Amino acid sequence: MGLTMGQRKAVTKQLAGRYRSAGRVEKARILDELCALTGWHRDHARKALRVAVQPRSGAWQRKQPRKPREPVYGPEVVAALRKVWAVLDAPSGKRLAPFLGEVVDRLIACGELVISEQTRYQLVRMSAATIDRRLAADRACWAPRGRSLTKPGSLLKSQIPIRTWADWDEGRPGFVEIDLVAHEGGNPAGEFASTLTVTDIATGWTEVRAVRNKAQKWVLAALADIVAGVPFPVLGIDSDNGSEFINAHLLTFCRDNEITFTRSRPAHSNDGCHVEQKNWSVVRRVVGYHRYHGELHVDVLNGIYALLRDHINFFVPQQKLVSKVRVGAKVTKKHDTARTPFQRLCTDPAVDIHDKALLHAHYLTLNPAAIRREILALSDALAAEVTRTDLPTRPYTGLTTRAPSREATTTPTRAS
Repeated sequence: MGLTMGQRKAVTKQLAGRYRSAGRVEKARILDELCALTGWHRDHARKALRVAVQPRSGAWQRKQPRKPREPVYGPEVVAALRKVWAVLDAPSGKRLAPFLGEVVDRLIACGELVISEQTRYQLVRMSAATIDRRLAADRACWAPRGRSLTKPGSLLKSQIPIRTWADWDEGRPGFVEIDLVAHEGGNPAGEFASTLTVTDIATGWTEVRAVRNKAQKWVLAALADIVAGVPFPVLGIDSDNGSEFINAHLLTFCRDNEITFTRSRPAHSNDGCHVEQKNWSVVRRVVGYHRYHGELHVDVLNGIYALLRDHINFFVPQQKLVSKVRVGAKVTKKHDTARTPFQRLCTDPAVDIHDKALLHAHYLTLNPAAIRREILALSDALAAEVTRTDLPTRPYTGLTTRAPSREATTTPTRAS
């Protein structure tokens, strides 16, 4: 006849003291003895012996609360991190962490960040998860959304092929997606400005230009200006099916310049996903959803975009999707290490070495904090001129006029 539960507990408690101080061979012998007496599985017997020697409070075992660790990163490190994060327009930790060492050194060289060597050492070794935890209170979660005003263009569709994997070599710079962002302010009547966004798929290099309206001549002129100014030859252009792109003017321009011209599938917005995400992250986050019209607004927008060109391409790290695997309903995505478009161009063997030297020389003249201040000043002035009321709500980055102060960008950060 087997032992009762009370007898098993008594035997376990008697053997537990010997088990705790015994060696490896003796512990094995005690386990064998307990399993033979109680009929327990060896794993359960081992757990019962461990629990029997632990202190109990009342009927339930209570663990003493663990003393919290001292914080690794002090307030001066977090203050410097918040400034860098604000200068780069609030990137996520995974995008910021790989670029942190370079941008910190750049801000120190420009006199925008004055910190001790110890603070710098702690700052640049911060992990992506720690960055996100430290900045959780500063991260904004809400933003307005707009609507698309793309109208289908039917002319020449048969002459402009839909893009397939065989048409493009997206692993080298030069194959770009283009799109138009409307600034109608919720009222599509009348004339209003638009923004042409051009994004290189391989490097993420992005250019934007404001145009008076969606007329074909303004869009083509802006596109030609961008094609002439990018630091690599444009080899392919892919657009949506809007009439501002599907026309004889753009088709002729591409043929004359030996550029492959393709279009996305109708009603498949994800075909242009690379440029679609820039419509929000580059254009809407800076100039919002107001109604802009007339030459004055277009000139101010282009002044902002000239600054954005340096900010986005030289100081905003981006991640690229490496693989996507679906197992049932679960999709697992893997991304590469975040790098700026400038860094990707400099390491690409297809880019001319002379163009790389020119880009690097231009990079050394840039002050990311000063560029960010000018962008915010122009965008706030444009919004104030358009609305004549309170400025639009925008995520707090420590740099806007809606924040308590502009100290984050106007004065260096010093360690206490």
